[in-house]
Amino acid sequence: MSDTLELLDSYSRAVISVVEHVGPAVVSIAAGARRPGGAPGVVGAGSGVIFTPDGYVLTNSHVVHEATGLSVTLTDGSSLGATLVGSDPATDLAVVRAEASGLPIAELGESASLRAGQLVVAIGNPFGFQSTVSAGVISALGRSLRSATGRLIENVIQTDVALNPGNSGGPLVDTRARVVGINTAIIRMAQGISFAIPIDTAKWVVSELLARGRVRRAYLGIVGQTRPMGRLVARHHALSASDAVAIVSVEPGGPAAVAGLREGDLIVALNDRPVRTVDDMHRMLVGWPVGEALNAGVIRGERRFDVAVVPVDAP
Repeated sequence: MSDTLELLDSYSRAVISVVEHVGPAVVSIAAGARRPGGAPGVVGAGSGVIFTPDGYVLTNSHVVHEATGLSVTLTDGSSLGATLVGSDPATDLAVVRAEASGLPIAELGESASLRAGQLVVAIGNPFGFQSTVSAGVISALGRSLRSATGRLIENVIQTDVALNPGNSGGPLVDTRARVVGINTAIIRMAQGISFAIPIDTAKWVVSELLARGRVRRAYLGIVGQTRPMGRLVARHHALSASDAVAIVSVEPGGPAAVAGLREGDLIVALNDRPVRTVDDMHRMLVGWPVGEALNAGVIRGERRFDVAVVPVDAP
């Protein structure tokens, strides 16, 4: 019996320590917009975590999307005006800045070394219940979620931590009180399945948003569609995959058009790496330097050839 109590005490101490360290840095975010006729109203609400003393707050993009006014409420009940620094719907992350200084902060950790079964704690404001704590374990790593833009968010953390509307944007924290993820989604009607954006992704996005207000991504100027190319075509060109990205349309004057790509072309490789789906292309383009040529492997009719495409900054 004493061993059981000691184990429970150890678990409790770990969670309490996390809450004491990180809890003061967790805020409630209200996103407002003007209704027809000019009356202001709240159109979104969620959570966020302060990561600098001068008021920078990390949250979800969908919490602040299209907001015309933002306010941040601290754990002591004080409300602060806030402005949007930048938002990245492709990863569902955003940074806002509260109008204050000397604020409590949470330490941003690392997500690359996380392991399934590891204890994690979520702090947020579900349904407006401020500073709500829930705990659980990492259920799985390396999940993928589809963002509002259609891009895949990679390496998503799956947990069994209880999350509800309003938890979005709040921190997922390890037992050393370091933020390892930003809670972002639940599966409705499911129990014990929730997701968080890994903090390694968030730190890269934050650096982009602080530098330029948005995330810079390489852009080819095409609309593509994953399409089977047939086993005979794949065999003829010695390809292991039977799918490719078919170009549905080409933006006039865009990088692909300048390189000579046409509607109907099949893209099967980028820089000698096989491309089977539109998601494969997105993975290649994330972090690719704007202005640096990509070598695209293309099939047109019965002919395969390579062409250099120089991406530009995505609009």
